[in-house]
Amino acid sequence: MNPDALSAALLDVIAPLAEARRPGAAEGLTAADLPLERPKNRDHGDWASNAALKLAKKVGANPREFAADIAAGLTAVEGIASVEVAGPGFINIRLDAAAAGALAKTIVDAGAAFGTNDSQRGNTINLEFVSANPTGPMHIGHTRWAALGDSLARLLLASGATLVREFYVNDAGAQMDRFGRSVLARAQGEPIPEDGYPGSYIDVLAQRVLGAVPDLLSLPEDEQLVVARDRAYEFQLGDLQVSLEKFNVHFDVFFSERVLHAKGSKGEPSLVDEAVDRLREQGHVFDEDDAVWVRTTDFGDDKDRVIRRSNGEYTYFAADAAYYLNKGDRGFAHKIYLLGADHHGYVHRLKALAGAAGDDPDKDIEVLIGQLVSVNGARLSKRAGNIIELDDLRDWLGTDPLRYSLARYPADSPLTLDPEILQRRTNDNPVFYVQYAHARTHNVGRNAAESGVDRSEFAPELLDHETESALLGALQEFPRTVAFAAEVREPHRVARYLEELAGLYHKWYDNCRVIPLGDAPVEAVHRTRLWLNDATGQVLRNGLDLLGVSAPERM
Repeated sequence: MNPDALSAALLDVIAPLAEARRPGAAEGLTAADLPLERPKNRDHGDWASNAALKLAKKVGANPREFAADIAAGLTAVEGIASVEVAGPGFINIRLDAAAAGALAKTIVDAGAAFGTNDSQRGNTINLEFVSANPTGPMHIGHTRWAALGDSLARLLLASGATLVREFYVNDAGAQMDRFGRSVLARAQGEPIPEDGYPGSYIDVLAQRVLGAVPDLLSLPEDEQLVVARDRAYEFQLGDLQVSLEKFNVHFDVFFSERVLHAKGSKGEPSLVDEAVDRLREQGHVFDEDDAVWVRTTDFGDDKDRVIRRSNGEYTYFAADAAYYLNKGDRGFAHKIYLLGADHHGYVHRLKALAGAAGDDPDKDIEVLIGQLVSVNGARLSKRAGNIIELDDLRDWLGTDPLRYSLARYPADSPLTLDPEILQRRTNDNPVFYVQYAHARTHNVGRNAAESGVDRSEFAPELLDHETESALLGALQEFPRTVAFAAEVREPHRVARYLEELAGLYHKWYDNCRVIPLGDAPVEAVHRTRLWLNDATGQVLRNGLDLLGVSAPERM
């Protein structure tokens, strides 16, 4: 019996009791209104409910008396072994072994689909993260946003959302010209300009551009800059994409900022031009001092924003507006921005922009701010000169330890990683601890096959050891953990769940044999335990995949 089935049974018992006490009290009551929790002390049972306390006033009953009535009704439900009332009206429920153990087969049969849910179904989401400037390599901060953003995307997709992972490419403006001048200077054998981009990667890009365009320096001077800039940009963006894929991070869309500023083939207004007119139609644009403003203070911003300066040039806010509106035009009702620690000022600005566009700032947009991350002993990149590169970190520490460690903590907490721990193959390394548990399930499976233990028999009532009860209880929690982590946008909840599950599995492994001792015959309990072993491996594998981390079969 899973939590959903138990909640449904709880509703079936409570609804008529509530109606009998006060007609109409059960109207609109759903299983979602009757939360179940895992007791911290397993001696109190498998599940606990505060439904009697929550509904007592509504039905006009003493909480403990109402709980006793609910308990009496639940004891008749198939699969429930016992029900007790504790304290002022808490209900502790214990499942019989067969009902609890049936989950092992359910998980194995579901395979990779176990843990998926419909909690986000109907939500169409654009998730933007990383969005590094294409003028240099990605740094350690981008590494954290990549791990968190990709894990969040996996959680939302597993919870039924329609979602696109999007990378906003800042490929317009003065920074691109500085980048182009830097590359061209090195191609000409000249020093990088004072306001240019330092680092030996510029030298490499210059040589790649010369290799692709051998006659670069023979072109007219104004063409040289454009060609150097655009070809170097093409190479650098390609390098960013390769770095992300090697980090097991996939993007569905790389959106170019240039698209926002591009006029139509016949001189039609750009998306930025149209954005000003569309915001004006919403009634939140005004003209003052020859400039065009958006009255974002109407939506909680600390000041109104200039969208077009008095000289006719657009501000960065104009591109933000056009981009936001474009996301809506592409069918994304909900927009999530994952930004770095230096972008706190964007929170009110983007929410105010949503309001000015006619959306609900509290519903249609989320701006998540990630905090800084550092790595003890990490060296600055020799290529970039002043940053710690994603590629260097990945080569040094490995994708799995980095992905897992970065997803293991809330995004809004500063984080310092210890390379010494991440490189250990011991249980104090969290990713090793979880991956080892998964590898152990496969080792048990291999040894079982060699010993003649298979899954030809399943007798869930035999899974009655206390470590089996605890392990099954944790396995039941996986779908709810996934759904809740998606709802609150916190991938670290999955990591912490996996560590708890791994610990319970190791305890079970130490106490319950899948393979008979010596020449003892293979019995139903051994075959049934193999189901539980394989179910645990499946959940560990599913959870690691949600974090973008591999699940090795041997370690």
